[in-house]
Amino acid sequence: MNAPLRKISPYVFHGQTTSLCPECFALVPAKIIIDDGKVFYLKRCKAHGVSKALVSTDAAYYRLARDYIKPGDRPHVFQTRTEEGCPYDCGLCPDHEQHSCLALIDVNEACNLTCPVCFADSSTAKTYHRPLAEIERMMDALVASEGEPDLLQLSGGEPTIHPRIIEIIAAAKRRPIRHVMLNTNGIRIAQEPDFVKQLASFKPGFEVYLQFDSLKPSALKELRGADLTRIRREALEALERESISTTLVVVVKRGLNDDELGDIIRHALTFKCVRGITFQPIQDAGRNQNFDPAEDRFVLSDIRRAIIEAETPFKAGDIIPLPCNPESIAIGYALRNGEKIAPITSYFPRDMLVAALPNAITFEKYPDLHKQILNFFSLATAECNNPERLDALLCCLPQVPVPGGMGYENIFRIAIVEFLDAHNFCLGRVKRSCVHFVTPAGQIIPFDTYNLFYRDAAARERMARSKRAG
Repeated sequence: MNAPLRKISPYVFHGQTTSLCPECFALVPAKIIIDDGKVFYLKRCKAHGVSKALVSTDAAYYRLARDYIKPGDRPHVFQTRTEEGCPYDCGLCPDHEQHSCLALIDVNEACNLTCPVCFADSSTAKTYHRPLAEIERMMDALVASEGEPDLLQLSGGEPTIHPRIIEIIAAAKRRPIRHVMLNTNGIRIAQEPDFVKQLASFKPGFEVYLQFDSLKPSALKELRGADLTRIRREALEALERESISTTLVVVVKRGLNDDELGDIIRHALTFKCVRGITFQPIQDAGRNQNFDPAEDRFVLSDIRRAIIEAETPFKAGDIIPLPCNPESIAIGYALRNGEKIAPITSYFPRDMLVAALPNAITFEKYPDLHKQILNFFSLATAECNNPERLDALLCCLPQVPVPGGMGYENIFRIAIVEFLDAHNFCLGRVKRSCVHFVTPAGQIIPFDTYNLFYRDAAARERMARSKRAG
C-alpha cells in the first residue's frame, strides 16, 4: 500500500519576527513568508486570530537588503533603561542598535492646513507652539546623545508659523549640528519673500524639506485637503531665487499618485535648488482618512520599481538598501549637471558600501566612478589629480565631496523611507531605526514607535492596550 503524499506548503517560510496585531496592537509572532515573489508577515494573535500583511512586492530585493546590514553606530549616551523590552522602553534604550542619523523636533502642533493624511494629527484647530527654551533643551539632549548630530529636522505642525521659528533655526545653527532642515508645506515660503531671505541667511548647512506629493490637484486635495499646485510652484520659485537647498518629500498612496513618480523627478530637475526627493509610503498612523490597508498600501519595493520603470536614469542597481537600516530605507545618488543626471551608486562594490563607513574612501580605489565623473562633466584629468574622500556618501547627510570644485549642487539623491505601522511592524527594523524624534523629556524615540505608542494620548492608549493584550 502506497503511503499518502505529504502536502507541500504553498509558500516559502523565510524566517520569523515579532510584529503587532493590527486590532489590539499586541506583540505577536509573525512568520515571514514568500509567496509568488512577494513577502508577507503571517501573524497570529490570541485574541484576533490570523492576519496577513504585505511587506514587499520584490522578494529578491528583500533578500538583498539583508546583505547590506552593517554594524550599528551607537549614540554616546542612552536616555532610558531596558526593562520591559522593545518597544516599551524608548528611548533610546541600550537595546537599540543605531544612533540618530536624522533627528526630528516638533516645534509646534499648530498648522495652517488640516491634511486628511497627517501622522502628527496636526490641524488648524490646534494652537500650541513649543517654547523656545524647551526646544533648546531638546537640542541639547540630542547633542549630548550624538556629539555632533548629523541632521536635525525642525518639524510640527507647520514649523514656519511658529512665532519664533527664525530664533529656533538660529539656536540650532549655534550648536554643533552639521545640517539643519526645515520641514514645511511651503505656504509661508510661497507668500513671504522676506521670510525666505531670512532663511537664506542660514546657508550653508541649511535646507528646506518641502512637502510635494503630486503635480495633480485631485491628488493634493485627497492628501492635503486643498489644491496646492500654485503654492508648491511659487514656493519652489522662491527657494530657487535664494538658492536654498531643497529636498522634496512625496507621500505615496496606491492608485492616487504612484503613477507620477517619474514626472515628479523630472519636474524637480528643472529647479537648480532641488538636491533630491524622499518618497514615503503612507504610514498608517495619526490621521489617515479614507485609507484601506488592503488596497492603498504602496510599499518601498513598489516605489523603487515605479521609479525604475518610469524612464528615469535610475536602474535597479542605482537604488540600493541603506546599510544602517536596509529593509526600511533605499537610496540612490546621481551626479547632476543642470537637468541631466548620471546615477553613480552602482559603481560602488557592495562590500565597500557596507563596510567602508566611516573609513576613508578615495577615487583612486574606484577608477570606474572616477571615470564616470570625468566623462559626465567633461573635466580635464588635471582637475582631479587629488582624490577626494567619499566617506559621507551613504550617510543620511546630504554631503558628498567630489573633485574639480564640484559641490552639493552637483549631487541629486533619491531616498525611499518606509516607516512602520501596525501592518509591517518588525522589532528588528525598529531596533535598527536611525530616524528619531526628540521629546521635551530628553528622550530620543524611533519615528515608528513614536507615532504608534508615544506621540500623544491616543498613542499612549495604544501602548496600554498592547501591554494588556500581551
